[in-house]
Amino acid sequence: MRPFLSIAAPIALAALAIFVVPGTSQANPRQWSREWPNTDFTKHAVPFDEIMSGGVTKDRIPSIDEPRYVAVGAAKGFAPTEPVVGLTIKGKSRAYPLSILIWHEIVNDIVDGVPVAVTFCPLCNAAVVFDRRVDGVTLEFGTTGKLRFSDLVMYDRQSESWWQQFTGEAIIGERTGQKLRFLPARLESFAKFKARAPKGQVLVPTDPDMRRYGMNPYQGYDSAHTPFLYRGKLPDVIAPLTRVVAVGMRAWSVDFLQIKERIETEDGLILTFEYGQNSALDSMVIAEGREVGNVLVQRRGENGKLVDVNYRVDFAFAFHAFNPDAKIIVE
Repeated sequence: MRPFLSIAAPIALAALAIFVVPGTSQANPRQWSREWPNTDFTKHAVPFDEIMSGGVTKDRIPSIDEPRYVAVGAAKGFAPTEPVVGLTIKGKSRAYPLSILIWHEIVNDIVDGVPVAVTFCPLCNAAVVFDRRVDGVTLEFGTTGKLRFSDLVMYDRQSESWWQQFTGEAIIGERTGQKLRFLPARLESFAKFKARAPKGQVLVPTDPDMRRYGMNPYQGYDSAHTPFLYRGKLPDVIAPLTRVVAVGMRAWSVDFLQIKERIETEDGLILTFEYGQNSALDSMVIAEGREVGNVLVQRRGENGKLVDVNYRVDFAFAFHAFNPDAKIIVE
């Protein structure tokens, strides 16, 4: 969505001109229907006034629909601590660097026959992977340019229904109420992905000159006092842009996990923290961002082997917005 501009850390306007359009319009389904004639606005699961413009129009932040990869051993230009979304399906592993995702937010991909959507919302720090199949139909996703609770609102190109990235649920249009299936993925450093998947692949830009890959158009965002383009309530036990590790309706402060290093829950979750990953939303150059650490959530399978579970590393305000009654564990 529209990049955050900090007085302390200004960004060259030329880098933003590809994204920004003036103003942030309020909810107006009648006006939206001019841009979205194929979206059924009579069907919706959320109040329209919770949705606002992110400052860009449909597909102005372009999804990657024909992804290109190189072998992890041949990947150049990625710092060891640089964050990637690491996905493994049936033994096939791919890394999606945030230095690329931050400019595109959605990758429509197929991994070992499974159609997936790899998504990243910079304003919420939410990296989520979905199975793109719903009721026997494989969907392809793009960006609406809209936000709800500062989170990316996607759309599928088949019905042009709108989907909430944070929850994987269709909130407006023909498919309202339908849900995407989450797939376990890791938000990890490039070095950790390379070590665990030496035969893996790494997403690279289709056109290296299309965007300023490796640069952060949201410089200083995760040090801000308040989230950008957010009108909801804030959590009262933790700063809004503090990172939390979320599993379903539960969340733990990453700062707390950093102190503990390892947390085991009564129902078998194992949360671990390890240094060696930098923030994608801090410095102008993503690879130079401050240390935020690697977080992993697993549980023991039937054979005693640790297996990954679905988790996210979100900003606290976003988790609270979608789970207002849930407790964030800070100590």
